[in-house]
Amino acid sequence: MEQKTKLLLAEDDENLGLLLKEYLIAKGFEADLYPDGEAAYKGFMKEHYDICILDIMMPKKDGFTLAKDIRIINSDIPIIFLTAKNLKDDVIEGFKLGADDYITKPFSMEELIFRIEAILRRTAQESQSASQPAFTLGKYTFDTRKQTLSDGVEAVKLTTKESDLLKLLCQNANKVLERNYALKSIWIDDNYFNARSMDVYITKLRKHLKDEPSVEIINVHGKGYKLIV
Repeated sequence: MEQKTKLLLAEDDENLGLLLKEYLIAKGFEADLYPDGEAAYKGFMKEHYDICILDIMMPKKDGFTLAKDIRIINSDIPIIFLTAKNLKDDVIEGFKLGADDYITKPFSMEELIFRIEAILRRTAQESQSASQPAFTLGKYTFDTRKQTLSDGVEAVKLTTKESDLLKLLCQNANKVLERNYALKSIWIDDNYFNARSMDVYITKLRKHLKDEPSVEIINVHGKGYKLIV
């Protein structure tokens, strides 16, 4: 029997939470509903989940704090934020925490399913992809399978999105990596929120590589990015 995808759902609106849980189960997923951030964190520590769906405004522990705590335990598990707030600062904060997607209420159930399935397709492609050679970036070695960036003394573990983006840059080294191509390859959709998310990850990669002056990620106005090696 094929194992079902198991979802952690943290939502303090009881009616919406129950509706979401029932719909997800009807669509073939397993789903555990938690009414606040603290309960969700305790549940996360006890169970194995494939995706976390977190409301931002929750009692006891808000969604951002919960995401930070989850990331300490598991840096790769996909996280989708649900919120009634549509402020750009909240979107950027969510992506800084490594969110994979962000949905503003009200939303359709079909949209949520589409986004979950898009994440599952991406993670399946990553797990099934053939092993890639390591890339040399000045003094650094980037291991795409281990998702590490090593200078020979210390290895930094990258998040899945950091690794995916750096891999695309390496595969297109000294050439322009088209912005829309990168967005659709990694984020599935090239909407505004995903574009801001990619900007955040580019900043993170620059920080990882800042001690190697021969390596640089530059903006190519109106087109995308270029990894100079």
